[in-house]
Amino acid sequence: MNRDLSEIITCYATKSHAELSQLMVNKSKDNLISCLNDLLTVYMNDKNSSSLREFITVTVAGYKHNSAKLGYNGFKHSDEIGGKPINCEAKPKNIQTEGYEERKTKPRLNADGSFNDYTYKRLNKDIKENFNLLCSGFVDGELHYIIEFPFSVIAERMKDNLDSKFHGNIPEGVYLRSSSFNFSHIEKSPLLKVVYLNKEAIERNKKYFNRNFYNFLILQ
Repeated sequence: MNRDLSEIITCYATKSHAELSQLMVNKSKDNLISCLNDLLTVYMNDKNSSSLREFITVTVAGYKHNSAKLGYNGFKHSDEIGGKPINCEAKPKNIQTEGYEERKTKPRLNADGSFNDYTYKRLNKDIKENFNLLCSGFVDGELHYIIEFPFSVIAERMKDNLDSKFHGNIPEGVYLRSSSFNFSHIEKSPLLKVVYLNKEAIERNKKYFNRNFYNFLILQ
């Protein structure tokens, strides 16, 4: 983070709006451009927050983003007259290349995602709602792809995850901590759609992709 950005962020958190405005007025255009670029880099690659990556995924896919923590990540109006809004849930994943080769476990982009604290009750609700999932992949904050499909495509996978641990009966107050899926669970579905694709970036960053998923994307 450069010194000017550090100064602006500190002022934002500790000073008045008038003092912040004056500080920014005193910065040159080049300073402000550099600060914005650094801020976006930090925010897009934040390991502890995917808020901006979620926003980009939902917006680029043609949905209106829901900034509230509760509920679906976005929605759009149905093409049918009087139809219910179509909800979506974003599952963005970002690969940071710095220090990648030194990691013991090397993550790869694979159209994967997960649901936390999962139950049969939640599964039944999700099947009924059948919202759309948006799986997106980033490398150092650069968007490479967005895959879209309805929840029904992974419903069986979610049930299998629950059954493998609870065999159809979860005690009160107990959850499946993480119920995951990846490209192998969706690749054969005719409902799978690619809504955004940056082939040049994908080819450049082939090493960060699961091989089968990479081959699928390149053939689109």
